[in-house]
Amino acid sequence: MNTKNKQVKDYLENVYQIVISRNANEPEFHQAVQLFLHSLAPVLEKYPIYMEKRILEQLVEPERVISFRVPWVDDQGVTQVNRGFRVQFNSAIGPYKGGLRFHPSVNLSIIKFLGFEQIFKNSLTGQPIGGGKGGSDFNPKGKSDNEIMRFCQSFMTELAKHIGPDVDVPAGDIGVGAREIGYMYGQYKKIRGAFEAGVLTGKGVHYGGSLARTEATGYGTIYFVQEMLNSRDLTFEDKTVVVSGSGNVSIYAMEKAIQLGAKVVACSDSNGYVYDPNGINLDTVKQIKEVEYNRISTYVDKHPEAVYKDHCSGIWSIPCDIALPCATQNELDEEAAKTLIANGVKVVAEGANMPSTAEAIDIFLNNGVLYGPAKAVNAGGVAVSALEMAQNSMRLSWDFEEVDGKLHIIMQDIYKSCVEAADEFGYSGNLEVGANIAGFRKVADAMISQGVV
Repeated sequence: MNTKNKQVKDYLENVYQIVISRNANEPEFHQAVQLFLHSLAPVLEKYPIYMEKRILEQLVEPERVISFRVPWVDDQGVTQVNRGFRVQFNSAIGPYKGGLRFHPSVNLSIIKFLGFEQIFKNSLTGQPIGGGKGGSDFNPKGKSDNEIMRFCQSFMTELAKHIGPDVDVPAGDIGVGAREIGYMYGQYKKIRGAFEAGVLTGKGVHYGGSLARTEATGYGTIYFVQEMLNSRDLTFEDKTVVVSGSGNVSIYAMEKAIQLGAKVVACSDSNGYVYDPNGINLDTVKQIKEVEYNRISTYVDKHPEAVYKDHCSGIWSIPCDIALPCATQNELDEEAAKTLIANGVKVVAEGANMPSTAEAIDIFLNNGVLYGPAKAVNAGGVAVSALEMAQNSMRLSWDFEEVDGKLHIIMQDIYKSCVEAADEFGYSGNLEVGANIAGFRKVADAMISQGVV
């Protein structure tokens, strides 16, 4: 190791240790930062100005962290109290942009890891949006519609003080769909006394939402995988696909993969997974998840040839050509990665945020698997959110085909950016390094240009 390499390595380790010491008991945030910093050594060696200007020290510190209580009254008239969060991480290239997650696992570490990843994901889209994230430990499951409405109204009563079309534009995430966005927008409108459609994305199409937004993350995932397959003269035709999860991302990734000729044989929820050797019937999954709001285990009631098994992690034991982890963080570990390799997987692409552990990623890269990192693969959702913001600003509404066409081009451009960055810095074929470098440089250069440093 030469002197310059050692200097950069020591610098990166020092930044990481600062993160550890300042953010105790935040393992998800530590993991996200470590995975990101791991990619940047060649950039800092070639462009030491990023070290001189202390860009990384600034990037790992959010510009603003907001934590607040959310009191609401349940159907029994009892006051409940949850925690709300909004982390406004970086606004160098545009207003903060990122989803709201309602799930009992939500804490500051998870929101910070998601917000940190969002900076570079948003940068990769080419759209003028910065990085942020928010949410609450509120669990919508099992709650009545009125309880969810009251919670959303209370949550927005505080959040409204900190957001705006040119300041911070939240969207949905796990536990936050069109219903929750609608309740929050209604409360925001009441507080502001104005119809500021661009303050939230993921809205209903009848009041400023964009067509293709529901499908965007899942479709975008498949468009990115298409580019990965093209690099080896492959297609989706006759490929066997396993998709974890059964929410929006999973459903529409399955839909587009099936349209392109693939056979999707498994999907899951937090309780377990279903395997259908004849191919998953997507209409049944949509009925279960989007209409009945039921568990995926009920799939076998309508398709007795399928098999349901408890423990969702077992889904990775099913042989497949393409694995799409689309559920949640750290769902795919070292053991699962080895099993996928042994069963001949060719592509692993992350529809969820940070679903693969660092050990799993190394296994994929070291075994020649085409690996697509989350910040690139699942950027389609936020890309179409930015297109929704553009439509709101122009008081226009584009048809489905126009939005979908723009999404397809954006995903192709993201793939190209990742490939070019990896090639430039000596990591050809490594899309993880390419995504991190490409996302980083746009934000870092903007920070330097604005004199933020």
